[in-house]
Amino acid sequence: MSDGGERQRDGRVVGGRYRLTERIGPGGMGTVWRAHDELVSREVAVKQPRLPGEPEDEAYQRAAHRLHREARAAARIDHPSAVSIHDVVVEEDGLPWIVMELVRGESLHEVLRRGPLEPSECARIGLAVLGALRAAHSVGIVHRDVKPANVLLGRHDRIVLTDFGIAHVQGEEPLTATGEFVGSLEFIAPERMSGRIAGPASDLWSLGVLLYAAVEGWSPFRRTTMESTLAAILAADPPEPKRAGALGPLLVRLLAKDPGERPDAEETAAALKAVAPEEPEPQDASRLEEFGDDIATMRPAADEDTSAEPVPVVRPRRRPLLPALVGGLLIGGAWLGISFLTGPDSGAETKNTSGSALTSHPEKAMHATLALPAEYEEFARQGSDTYQPRMVEYAAGTVQVRLTQWDKAPGTPLSQAKQHAATWEFSGGANTQYTDTTLKGWEAVQSDSTYGDKDARRRVMELLVRTDDGRLYELRVEMPKGTADEQQGTAVFKNARDRLRIAPTP
Repeated sequence: MSDGGERQRDGRVVGGRYRLTERIGPGGMGTVWRAHDELVSREVAVKQPRLPGEPEDEAYQRAAHRLHREARAAARIDHPSAVSIHDVVVEEDGLPWIVMELVRGESLHEVLRRGPLEPSECARIGLAVLGALRAAHSVGIVHRDVKPANVLLGRHDRIVLTDFGIAHVQGEEPLTATGEFVGSLEFIAPERMSGRIAGPASDLWSLGVLLYAAVEGWSPFRRTTMESTLAAILAADPPEPKRAGALGPLLVRLLAKDPGERPDAEETAAALKAVAPEEPEPQDASRLEEFGDDIATMRPAADEDTSAEPVPVVRPRRRPLLPALVGGLLIGGAWLGISFLTGPDSGAETKNTSGSALTSHPEKAMHATLALPAEYEEFARQGSDTYQPRMVEYAAGTVQVRLTQWDKAPGTPLSQAKQHAATWEFSGGANTQYTDTTLKGWEAVQSDSTYGDKDARRRVMELLVRTDDGRLYELRVEMPKGTADEQQGTAVFKNARDRLRIAPTP
């Protein structure tokens, strides 16, 4: 982290060795302090976490658990352009304080206040940031907040990306489960706004916005209000770059609404190298004072079992998904008129209305089985016993299917459906209708929604079920409205709904 800020009067000592001396980076989810490591006599940066709510709150405890795990995972990122994690200290508040290298310099945000950069310099910065992101992605970490303020320009032409999942606790719950998000809105990929799982492609979108802002001198999606910024991210194409030169085509591709249409990391690196003035020399961390080894650096020992609590890895496939991701805060629409829902064990006749063979997808961890047409392939998944909700997504063309499950319902089916629908209002033209129903005697709600501009309407159909033992299931199918894919999507939803099997927990 960079230096400069407000002095700490009381000189609090964290972990018995890190004396706080100056606040240098206040933020929504925590504060970064300049500190003196009294054991090895050097300056470091210490991240003080701060979570909303009270420690006894379940949401607070889940977020704290995620923060612990993200801190451990971040310590395993090994790249000279990724901020080095020296130590993780648990204080009396029970939360992990992150001890990082202190990068002496200024942020890209501060640099850009003086004006835009040349394309070659932007390419050099982009290569370094991309390298750090690739290292993070390789250990299952998606940054989720790539922006100029998190890129530090230090000594020896060093470029450092900070806040790998520790500065902002996004949580792995999707946006539509909570109705809110953390991060800088104008740099957040459109699929995150739609409640999709954030994958490596989401970080590449953010990198594209960062590079656009760096070379053009302004952010392509920033507007005067949050609502208008959100609408621009979801629906507006960025203006054609004027100053980017040879970097322009890459920026346009990185800012594709559909994650599958963006270049991957390898393609992005090749395009950046073509613009950079010369091949950047490897950054030799051994010559930097602030990058020295720390005897307390958190790294797994050779015999440490890291399989007990794996870091969730998002594995997106490059498929053409959501070409018009105009709404990502989803839901609103024309009701189908289904007032009673029959499950696979209800005795009602169910048949495949999609016209293709169905494939069963047993989700053992969810105690559920999903039936989908054979052409639907897994797109991404996340979650575990301690990292919830569990979620799996499948897709074929522009139709996407998601099954989400909580061991303990965060609310009633209706309250969850209404929470989802509230987010669609940001994208405009949202309309949602609900029907109370049952599934195998369990409380359930079905919703049908449309949202978005008239030329890019989306439709979302959901089934939310709460079992007698308190689990909550959400089956969601999203599709473009007014297209042939809408007919396919509604058939997929009906088949998946009618054949959804939920088993009792052991």
